[in-house]
Amino acid sequence: MFYFLPHLSNGWQVDQAILTEEERVVILRFGHDWDPTCMKMDETLYGVAEKVTNFAVIYLVDITEVPDYNKMYELYDPCTVMFFYRNKQIMIDLGTGNNNKINWSIDDEQELIIIINAVYCGARKGRGLVVSDKDYSTKYEY
Repeated sequence: MFYFLPHLSNGWQVDQAILTEEERVVILRFGHDWDPTCMKMDETLYGVAEKVTNFAVIYLVDITEVPDYNKMYELYDPCTVMFFYRNKQIMIDLGTGNNNKINWSIDDEQELIIIINAVYCGARKGRGLVVSDKDYSTKYEY
């Protein structure tokens, strides 16, 4: 279990985290703490947490403990990262076809900071869909 990042243990806490944050992007990692993919992503999230604290807040949600969002957000992958800003889901086009979420582990902290910054800047401008600088559709080719 990754103890350094705050865990949300029920649906009400998840709703409050999304609803009450007015100025920062809320990043929710849905998954299991014991899953290897989530462990890698949690390490990266922990590494960037302090660097992005001015414009983002990160929470972890166990999809077994809090199953309320599994159907709503189609949480079928081992690890899913979603972004919210002022009670609105911010979609991000990473070139993968799934604009709702990131459903793989990002190992590079700088890449994740760039993605979070793009989401924050786009969300502040009122955009519901942000386009990433990097195309991840070819991530397995190099």
